[in-house]
Amino acid sequence: MSSTTTQAPSKRESRPVSKGEHDPWQPLDDLVASLRNYVREEPDVAACICLGVGFILGWKLKPW
Repeated sequence: MSSTTTQAPSKRESRPVSKGEHDPWQPLDDLVASLRNYVREEPDVAACICLGVGFILGWKLKPW
């Protein structure tokens, strides 16, 4: 008598996702895609945000 065991797919195991389906295990990829779309639509706002973040970091991390 042979017994077969089935294993549940682990959470880390990737599975094929169709183009219209959302994969809940890829939040970082979703964030990067959203940021890229925003930068393409609003490049001036994105540049101002980068300039502001750089100014604040440079101000707080100045060497003296």
